[in-house]
This record gives sequence, C-alpha cells and structure tokens, in this order.
Amino acid sequence: MRRRSRKNVILGVLLLVGALYYFCPFDILTGMTRSFESIPKHLSRQAERLISKESWVEQRDYLPLNVTYRLLAGAPSNQQKFLAVGLSSVKRKKGSYLVPTLQSLFSQSSPQERSSMVVVVLIADFDVTWINRTIREINSTFASELEQGQLVVIHVSQEWYPPLTGLKRNYNDAPDRVTFRSKQNVDYSFLIHYSAGLGKYYLQLEDDVFSAKNFLTTIRKHIEEQNMKKSTWAMLEFSALGYIGKLYKSSSLPLLARFLLLFYQEMPCDWLMTHFRELMTQRETILFKPSLFQHMGTFSSFQGTYNKLKDKDFEQGVYTNPSAEVYSNISTYQKNLPKLAWEAGEGFFWGRSPGRGDHLTVVFQEPTVVTGILVETGSGGKDLLDSGQVELGQEVLTKEKQSCKTFQSLGAFIDGKFEMQGIDKLHNSASSCLRILVTAGQKDWVIVQKIRITTKQSAS
Repeated sequence: MRRRSRKNVILGVLLLVGALYYFCPFDILTGMTRSFESIPKHLSRQAERLISKESWVEQRDYLPLNVTYRLLAGAPSNQQKFLAVGLSSVKRKKGSYLVPTLQSLFSQSSPQERSSMVVVVLIADFDVTWINRTIREINSTFASELEQGQLVVIHVSQEWYPPLTGLKRNYNDAPDRVTFRSKQNVDYSFLIHYSAGLGKYYLQLEDDVFSAKNFLTTIRKHIEEQNMKKSTWAMLEFSALGYIGKLYKSSSLPLLARFLLLFYQEMPCDWLMTHFRELMTQRETILFKPSLFQHMGTFSSFQGTYNKLKDKDFEQGVYTNPSAEVYSNISTYQKNLPKLAWEAGEGFFWGRSPGRGDHLTVVFQEPTVVTGILVETGSGGKDLLDSGQVELGQEVLTKEKQSCKTFQSLGAFIDGKFEMQGIDKLHNSASSCLRILVTAGQKDWVIVQKIRITTKQSAS
C-alpha cells in the first residue's frame, strides 16, 4: 500500500507540472526558475542593509522625498562637516535680511570654525526676478565661501509642492495664514532632507538672525557635555525663539523631514518640532543660555507685519569674565550659588530677602582695568534688587581675601539693572574687587541673573 501511495503522489505532481506547463505562459515559468536572478540590485542592497551591522538609520538614505533640487550657487564638499546650518528665505514685502544673516554667521566665526561648517540656503520663492537678483548679490558678497564649499544655495520648483490652498483651518487661522505656515513646513522639510549627511549635526535658523561670536565652538562644547550624560537627546536649543537655533543629529533628519511633510497643514513648524522631540523620547526641552542667536527682523515674512520679537537671553559676545572668586552674605537658596551669576551659562544667584548692607562681592584673581559693567537682576519682573549700587574696590584684604580695603561707587540700580561703559575714563587704575551693595532691605528675594564686565585687555 505504501508503494501504491508513493506512485499516486508522484503521478499527481507530474500531472500538476504538466497542467502548469500547458495552461501558464512560458515567461511565468521561466520567471520562476530565475526569480532570484531578476531581483534588482537596489532591492537586494536594501535587504542587505536591514541585516548589516551598521544601523540603517545611521546610513541616512531612507525615507526619500519625491523632490528634485536645483543648485543655484556653490556646491557641497565631498567630506562631511561637523555642522550643517540650514535656513530658508522668501521674498519679503518690506526689506531683506538674508545677506546680513549670512554675513553674521561667517564674520562671527573663525577660519577654523568656517571650515567645519556648511550653510545651506533654500530660496523658497517662485519670483524669478527676485531669485536672480538675490543670487547675484550672494555670488558677489560670498564668492570665497561659495568656492570653499562653506555656502550652498538651492531651489525647489513649485511643481514639487503639495497643495497649499483649501487646507484645514486648524485653530481658526485665516486661509492665507494657513497657506503661509503650511508652505513654511514644506520649505523646512525640503531643506532638512537635502542637508541630511552634509554635517554630523544640523542647526536650524531663520533668514533674519544675527549670531554670537564663535557660536560653533560653544555649540560643540555643549554637544560634548550633553553626549557625556546618560540620557539621550533629540534636540538641543540655542535660542528660545521659534524655529531658531534648534540642533539635531544628522541621523534624525530624514525622519524630521518626513514628519514635517506629513503634517504640514496641521500646525506651525515650531509646534511640530515640539511634538517631534517628544516622539523621539526627549520629554523636556534642553535650552542653553545665553542664547547664541538673536532675531533681527523688524518686519515679518508674512504680510510684512511689524515684528519686535527679541530673545532676552541673547549675548552677542562669548563672555569670559576674568578669573575670580565670588562671595555673598545673602542666604543662598538651594544650589543657586553667587558664582553662577559671574560665570557664562544658564545659572544665576538666588538669595533670600537681603538686608541693608548685604553684598555680593567679586574678588579678581589679578588686578583688572574694568571698562564696562552689566548687572541684571530679577526674573519675569520678580525678585529684582530694589535698592543697590555697584562699586569697584582696590587692595584685597590680606587675611580673608574675600573683599577689598576701599570701594568707590559707580552708580545705583535702576529697575533692577545696572549698566555702564567707559568706566576706565573715570577709574583708570586697576581694580581688585567688584561689589553689589544692598542699600535698603527688602522682603522679596533677589535673583542676580548675570554680571558681565569688559576689560581693557578684552576690548583690545
């Protein structure tokens, strides 16, 4: 019986093959025999990529967008830079800030910093006359940067954009407002997609900002510090404003580009970026102070409306106050120590209700000729120093070394702030101390946000 059943099985298989040969076209059968040979090479590479040791995310060539770019000026380097800086620019009804923005980025960077970055500009307008005029100006102003691969200008034709009218009116925005912010999302999506891989990190800016001196070095330092921590991060912020100064890892850019395009009509880009950060499992913002970028535009790119938005934490110079020790007899709240007001960064001094005669004293490591002083107190209009004055002192006390023998008053605080320049014209001798003296007690606590000084050495 076993032999008979085997014969039946073999006979059935032969009948099935014969039927396939008779009823099926020849090319299907031959295709079955050479199916592995006919797989396109790019499909095979994609399959191999998914099981390779290198993560397919790290290769940054996934989730491609259906878009074609036109190179208007410059050409990216074959070697990946440390930082790619992206900004999108459109024709404004009033004024243009693109060239001053680019001048600020390059002039505030050292030659070594410029060689470590590439600035990518997306001309996101469809007015041919304006585009040609803008490119001529860029070519004449930034010939060196274009030649060295530090500046690249691109354009995307209007045919590659999704519908920009008749969109959902979320938040009851007017139709023209919805069109503007939706197109901006697509602009950023195309810009970010192009920039993937050009730099190890990507910095998003707008076309109407100016930058702090040596911003790239400061960014590099904060990245290194952040990477040493155990927690992962998706976005670092170097300005509190809009979509300015937001930094991403290059490996995240294909995802971000696709995310902005998928939800382009839902909400403004600065809202979308928050959702993206949270989806990438970074729950809290990581904002560094002082800010490295300041909004310079007076008129918005949307309808040319007046825009006075400024970042209160921006400092154009990278402050390095002289080496010093800082002391105070005001009771300190938690870990908000006096020295945090002296050091550049996001820290500050926070003290409990100061009394008359209380002080915060800075003792310089070396006598210094002070040319300018800025002291800011309070936060959001609260915890200001109501009554106080700023003084310079000479001759450090020998024993305690926490103060000076004599002090000269420079002036009083006004609305919690003291600012004075040209101090060396009044006091041209070197000083050993700077003191903030409380001249009347107050019930409110006091925050000293920052103490910034310029010296004869740093001014030269």
